[in-house]
This record gives sequence, structure tokens and C-alpha cells, in this order.
Amino acid sequence: MSPSPCPPSLSVISKCTVYPAQKSTLGNLKLSVSDLPMLSCMYIQKGVLFTRPPMSINAFVALLKQGLAQTLTHFPPLSGRLVTDASGYVYISCNDSGVHFVHANAGDLTIRDILSPSDVPDSVKLFFTFDETVSYEGHFRPIVAVQVTELADGVFVGCTVNHAVTDGTSFWNFFNSLAEVCRGVKRISRPPDFTRNYVKDSQAVLEFADGGPKVSFDANAPIRERIFHFSREAIQELKARANGRTLIPIAEIIGKQSNDELKIKKGELPCPNGRITSSLDILLLLRGAGGENTVDRSKEISSFQALSSQLWRSVTRARKLNPGKETTFRMAVNCRHRIEPRMDPYYFGNAIQSIRTAATAGELLSRDLQWCAGLLHGNVVVHDDATVRKGVEAWEQEPRVFPLGNPDGASITMGSSPRFPMYDNDFGWGRPVAVRSGRANKFDGKISAFPGREGGGSVDLEVCLAPETMSALEADTEFMQYVSASTARSLC
Repeated sequence: MSPSPCPPSLSVISKCTVYPAQKSTLGNLKLSVSDLPMLSCMYIQKGVLFTRPPMSINAFVALLKQGLAQTLTHFPPLSGRLVTDASGYVYISCNDSGVHFVHANAGDLTIRDILSPSDVPDSVKLFFTFDETVSYEGHFRPIVAVQVTELADGVFVGCTVNHAVTDGTSFWNFFNSLAEVCRGVKRISRPPDFTRNYVKDSQAVLEFADGGPKVSFDANAPIRERIFHFSREAIQELKARANGRTLIPIAEIIGKQSNDELKIKKGELPCPNGRITSSLDILLLLRGAGGENTVDRSKEISSFQALSSQLWRSVTRARKLNPGKETTFRMAVNCRHRIEPRMDPYYFGNAIQSIRTAATAGELLSRDLQWCAGLLHGNVVVHDDATVRKGVEAWEQEPRVFPLGNPDGASITMGSSPRFPMYDNDFGWGRPVAVRSGRANKFDGKISAFPGREGGGSVDLEVCLAPETMSALEADTEFMQYVSASTARSLC
């Protein structure tokens, strides 16, 4: 990370261990073939920024501790520890050892300080504990750490969780449940499923040298980190391009809005879905009037695939790679709905695989967005039950940890998801202002996707790149024409 010229100060007010309100009866849970590779990854670090709560900070800290104790009774693995038996199998011992809790103060910082700079400021990294902790260390330290940091005009709730225990789906289910409990909900709406049913009960084991695995990238390499915001209209324009449909500029979409809505109200145009959703829906309807209004969804490139393709092309151009250099785009996908029979959507643990798509730099930049998006789309579509099981079998033949990093300087790794309910976290006084993450698992080419605060299909991309690559990306007009100011920054 590039150091701040004047690092802000943070004082720790208190530390303690929070225990579940009721003792666990769950016992041991064996790590799956999707959990084990994550033992070399750092703990997940995600958190939410709020305006100041309508109570004293001490009252909020007390509320959060009480809510955390109650929520942990629904998530026993999070208050346990990792154990390895004599045969090398790794388990989560749901032994009620508790989670780490920190109350800190960064009163010199404001919400504007966090959101206004173009780059994510280093001060955000202060909002998380267990910094750069590798998941294997869950054998020796808590699986979860929660830090509440008071700002001059707000509060940040940061959560650090062992990546061998949860993936993004499980992480946000826990976080959402914590918010529900703190808000006074008596029964959480999405109980986790602890069935160990990820494909099969594998007999494969990982062997580690003394001290456990190390991260597979240089965590101290200089990178710039920035949040790029894409509105719903920008995303849909990219999707239209990727699917080869008529492209109408965003400015024209906005300009036609009042006229088209008036025509619908007069009955001169049919109303999509029985209601006017936006001028974009109207224009997409107009584009489809020539026979394109029926779309085969199995063949259609998705909004996120279109955005990912544009990012892949623009970052490749910014890196100034040799045309013959192979580039790769890795995308983490949720397998809960991909295997048969389908898993519970709130299966607790890791149920993810990485889809790899490759092309030379010359191919990406000489062809259009539709070609590039077609590559990503094709690989996602065929990642079905058979493909998931084939990946599991290949891993069992050669067990290994997940290789994070960008050793050849030509890779992009996409994590997280704009479908995660990151803004469904109301602790009692409204939704978050923004979502941010710590320094964990960040390197040149690591991208994380968040939903935009305004919803509706908007997306935020947290982009980590080498400084010179980021500068070149910011000068890429094809990419930057789709970037806009987020609603979070407008709240500053």
C-alpha cells in the first residue's frame, strides 16, 4: 500500500472476548475441499460505515457486544477454533472459545475523509484487527474479530473472519444477522445450514511445514486502491454493447426520459412490466421493438460479465503488455446452486470455485467487447454440476492451497459479488453510507465487486493495481466514460 503522508491516529479504548449467549451443541465440523485451500489466504476483512448513531458510543458498543453474543449462538463455528487431528484432517471445533472485540477511537477522521479522496485512504486499514493474519492461524487465535471505531461524525463496524471458515455468502449472512439481532429481531431471517455437504466427504489432506502456510504474494508491494462506481444506466449500456444491441449513449437516455414517459402515460407506448421503471427500460423496449424484445437469457451476456470484460480489456491496455502475452481473468463463483442436488443457499462455509479465462493481450485489444465478454460468459455457463465435481476430483488428486497473486503481471482476480447484501445492515438507525475492506488479500490485479449504495443494479469495483497501471487506467477514456460519482460520496 502507498503510505499516507500523515497517518491518522487511532486509540484503542478497550479489548475483550465475547462469548456466545448459549453453549454450542454442534461439535466438530470438518473443513471441505473448498475450505481447505483457503488456509493460506488472509482473514476476510469487510466493514460498513455509518453516520453517528442516535445513542452514545458506549451504549452502541454495549448493544453490539450483546447482539454479537446472541448472534454467535446461531453461528457456533465462529466462536470456535481450528484443530488438526492425527490423520491430518482439519476441523472447526465449536468449543465456545469466543471472538475478539475491539472498541477504538479515530476522532480526527470524518466520513468525508474516508469517502472523498479518489484513492481509498490508508486510514481505512486502521478499522480492522488481525491485520494480515493467515487463516491457518485459526488454530491459535479467534476465528472472528470485530472492531468498532468511532469517527468525528460516524462509526465504522469492521469484521475480520477466517477465510477457511467462511466465504463471502456466509460472511454477509453472519453480518446481516448481527444487524438484525441488534435491531431487535427475535429470530434471524436466514438461519445458516451446517450440513457438511459440499459435493462429498473428501479424504484428501493438506500437509504444511511447521508454522503453517504463507501467503503466495508480496503483501508489501506498492499498489493503489480505488473505488470505481458504475450506475445502473452505465452497466446497462455496457450490457447492450456486449450483447451486440444498438448502443444509445447515456446522455441520450437521460434526455429522452420525460418525452418517453409522457408517451407511455398517453398509451402511445406499452408500459414495461406494467410500470415505468426508468427511462433506460423504455429505451431498451424501443430497441427491442424491431423484433429483439425476446431475449434468450441462457445466451445473453450478463451485466456483470460485460463490466468485467471492459475492466479486463482496459487494465490489459493500461499494463502495456506484449501482444503475445497471455492474460488471465479469474472469477470466483458460488457453487451452491450449481451442483445437484442444490445446496441450501445459506450453507455455511466455502462453496466457491475459481473460473479461469485466458486470452492474449493482442486478442483482447484487437477484438471488441462482445468477443471478450463472450469468453467470460461461455466459461460461466458451462460451469455446471459436472464441472464443479470435476474440479473437486482434480483437487483431490493434487491437494494445494489457493494461489492468490499476480506473479506474471498479467492477471486479474475478481472476488466478492455485487449480489451480496452488503447494505442490508441496519443496526437501528439506517443503512450504511459505504462498504470498505482492509488490506487483506490485496495485490496488483485484485478486484472486489460491491453493490452500489443506490441499488438497482449499480456496482462499485474496488480496484487494486500497481501505481503506474492505475494512472494509465484513469486515463483510459473507454473505461472512464462509464465511471460516475457514487451516492456514498455525494453524502459527504
